[in-house]
Amino acid sequence: MIEYTMGDLIEDVDHLAKDLEVFEFYDKIKYCFPIPQGGVVPAIFISLKLGLQLITIDELKKYDSEEVLVVDDLIDSGRTISKYDGYPIAVLGAKGWAPEDQKYIHCGRLLPDEWIHFWWEPKGEQDIQNHVVRLLEYIGEDPTREGLVETPARVIKSFDRLYGGYKQHPKDIMKIFNDDSCDEMVVVKDITLHSTCEHHMLPFTGKAHIAYIPDGRVIGVSKLSRLLDIFARRLQIQERIVEQVTTALMDYLKPLGAACVIEATHSCMTSRGIEQQNTVMVTSSLRGVFQEKPEVRAEFMGLIR
Repeated sequence: MIEYTMGDLIEDVDHLAKDLEVFEFYDKIKYCFPIPQGGVVPAIFISLKLGLQLITIDELKKYDSEEVLVVDDLIDSGRTISKYDGYPIAVLGAKGWAPEDQKYIHCGRLLPDEWIHFWWEPKGEQDIQNHVVRLLEYIGEDPTREGLVETPARVIKSFDRLYGGYKQHPKDIMKIFNDDSCDEMVVVKDITLHSTCEHHMLPFTGKAHIAYIPDGRVIGVSKLSRLLDIFARRLQIQERIVEQVTTALMDYLKPLGAACVIEATHSCMTSRGIEQQNTVMVTSSLRGVFQEKPEVRAEFMGLIR
């Protein structure tokens, strides 16, 4: 997490003021519109610096676009800024994104692709909980009713487990043992899978089957389940998980081959969209001898059936 301080704000407002002085429409700008909610504090400082009048969303359409400076805290995906095409725009920072017509955008600084905490926002977890509150309001709920008062805190706590894979690395669980006597296929099947679809943030669940053929090195049987969990406990697509599992095994264990098959049901298909209740998606990744030798592949498929 990056801390954006009061000093950073003052520095960026000074930078933006100088940048805007050479903007071709600078003399026409009379008003300042803050994009809710992130643009409010920056807009106050910028309007005071440049002597501009703050206006509301209802007043925005009263004036020509050349007269209004639109202000936000940062550009991330660019989705919000794109709604104000044609207006001169000032932001405190950008994470590498900018509209094609860059002459209209003025940026205080480039920011890393990390969570930015602005000094005027609630600190840490409370800040994230506020976003959950807004989501509850968006779907039509009352976040203050008894059953929902503690929901934002519970959601954030659940994220620690649901997306705990981001804080883990395969090398941290790869405790490897040398054992030249083991040269037969090692298979762990029916491993429970819990993951979250990156397209809709809905769960998909099922089972995985993982195998490898040692080349003088083995790992504890539980480590295969842990390896799967590291990749599954992230925003994912099923096709990627199988590739990540076999790649990690080949990179760290260096076996003769590795294989992973996943069978899963996706909530984005069962509870929305096409709403097919009995569909199962199957994906596989075969590396080394599992890919090169049909008899090895056939043995693996027979064992997991």
